[in-house]
Amino acid sequence: MPENETASLDRLGVELRRLRGDPAAPPDASVVIPVNAQQDLENVLGILGDVARYQGTVTLEVILVINNYAEEHPPPEIAAYERTGVRVVAVPSVWRAGEAVCLSARIPGIRVASSQRIMLFDADCRVSNPSLLFDWYADQFDRGAQVAYTAVGHYDLRPVWSVRARMLAHHLARWIKRVILRIPTTRGSNYATDQALFLRLYEDGFLADDLNVGPAAKAAGGLVVYSRAKGLRVLTSGRRFKGGWWKLARYLYYRLGYNLRMIGASKGGGKKPDASYHRTPLR
Repeated sequence: MPENETASLDRLGVELRRLRGDPAAPPDASVVIPVNAQQDLENVLGILGDVARYQGTVTLEVILVINNYAEEHPPPEIAAYERTGVRVVAVPSVWRAGEAVCLSARIPGIRVASSQRIMLFDADCRVSNPSLLFDWYADQFDRGAQVAYTAVGHYDLRPVWSVRARMLAHHLARWIKRVILRIPTTRGSNYATDQALFLRLYEDGFLADDLNVGPAAKAAGGLVVYSRAKGLRVLTSGRRFKGGWWKLARYLYYRLGYNLRMIGASKGGGKKPDASYHRTPLR
């Protein structure tokens, strides 16, 4: 690792250890971030820097689930991040048939978390106001919430009309589900959950994607809360959206079928999600 990056990680480590507080005491919350070793070993520095800017009173442990690498060639970044005080869970392959790999990648971190209060983000997310967001999540937990989430936007979007149309369709569909159908619209780039409830739903087969978490928790009688406040918004990368009207048409067709299958848990009655879209480890 270059000398300047090592120095940057050292400075980051100082701040992350400050957030953790007394290592002998359990943290108030655990921040779990999956890291795809093929794409995000450097990208994750962005959100780690955002977390390190937190100035509230909540103590935080940070857990990176580094995955998707050859077992015989673990990336050197595993040791580098461990030296910062981050808790690293290294798993060469996390994917399980019938699950979205993004959900599978969160499970090892959630299992080892020292707190019952879990905050979940993606490696390419950016948090503009971590103090406001983390304090809001802590406050919702104090009020009895078992799942909480806020608005998610995008950065690095290509300025083409097909991408704009895709974003419009995406946000409109989420608004219809959340406001009209009263279906929680959790997504992996930004939500918080109670560890015990999440793992119970997961072990019982009600979670195949982050999209299921809010509906399944609501069906189980858990309190799910949402805020659209601008200051709480998290941004996720739009780098994968290349544009093109044919791609947009395929996305809309896929998304319609996906939503019809994955919202099954929101109806209650013990119905488990149709995981047919997750027969291959697509990310």
